[in-house]
Amino acid sequence: MVSKQTRFWILIGLVTISGFSQGMLLPLIAVILEQNGTSSSLNGLHATGLYIGILISSPFMEKPLQKIGFKPMIMIGGALVFLSLALFPFWQALWFWFILRVTIGIGDQILHFGTQTWITATSAKESRGKSIAYYGLFFSLGFTLGPLMTNLLELSIFAPFLLSSGLSLAVWLFMIRVRNEMPEKDHTTAYGTSSIKRFAKATKIAWVAFLPPLTYGFLEATLHGIFPVYGMRIGHDVNILSLIIPCFAAASLFSQIPLGALSDRIGRKKVILTVVTGGIIAFLLAASFEDSLAWLFITFALAGLCVGSLFSLGISYMTDLLPKELLPAGNILCGMAFSIGSISGPLLSGTFLDIAPGLSFFYIIVGLLVIVWLATASVSEEKQEVSTSLM
Repeated sequence: MVSKQTRFWILIGLVTISGFSQGMLLPLIAVILEQNGTSSSLNGLHATGLYIGILISSPFMEKPLQKIGFKPMIMIGGALVFLSLALFPFWQALWFWFILRVTIGIGDQILHFGTQTWITATSAKESRGKSIAYYGLFFSLGFTLGPLMTNLLELSIFAPFLLSSGLSLAVWLFMIRVRNEMPEKDHTTAYGTSSIKRFAKATKIAWVAFLPPLTYGFLEATLHGIFPVYGMRIGHDVNILSLIIPCFAAASLFSQIPLGALSDRIGRKKVILTVVTGGIIAFLLAASFEDSLAWLFITFALAGLCVGSLFSLGISYMTDLLPKELLPAGNILCGMAFSIGSISGPLLSGTFLDIAPGLSFFYIIVGLLVIVWLATASVSEEKQEVSTSLM
């Protein structure tokens, strides 16, 4: 059996491959459907399948984890992902692909729930932010590299799907040598056996920590799904826009670890308030200079350096606030918050473009970040200390 350090890097490898497959599927299927003459509205609706899978599966994961442990959960999730990826090229029907997308969403959520909960439950408090920052860093790395697989369509429609499936299988096989562990079970007496009650308790204690994952989901889906439409409306070339968008995720690769380590030293709340402030400034600059391609490159990179780490900072913050017995519920709620942000982002920003065509697209992002800043600032340090003392 492998050591704890080796296990950590195997879990990080699984997260990387998951980010890679998600980053690949969004543009790849959009391109294939566009080439097949599918309407843009149906194309966008089809893309929600992944997040629908995450949402519908999330409430049902805590009890299976308590029964079978971390390793079997992660292996089930990984198997769903690589098997679904392998099936895509063999039957090109819209409804079949939608089912596969939903299945990958379910598998990804199982995989992320298992890996997140295992890492958060076993990380030392003094290095927790840095450990979870690695999680966010490698997911972002995979998500950044995934869209490159679209180029393989020139070879064959089979190539990107089978390559991604093969990579997922290869990393998944490393889990065979990992020893299974069980999560804390004392929650059944302290918080009852009902998942709904534990979700309610976790939300009451750590609601503020779920805002950063929600915001990150909103940003990721909006910048990938709606910004290209807006960019073309204001006269930018689609090929240049496709280079601007990855700047957000790529820049976050440089700040994930430093921000995670900094949050270990000075506290999550201070770091979250600081990066959200930076995000507000970056998107205000983007709104002011959106006609300049150079400024869009700069502002997207600046925004990525700041708010590109919100997901991992939110998980670290949630882990600080909740007792260990509620960590499975907290990790589920982080995933659900991310999904809600991912689904609502394109919907709200698309509606904003329709009802306020004279305003910059970036103002809706600024508005959300201001709300998150005010909500985070409103939580007193005393309440946080009460919550963490439960641990």
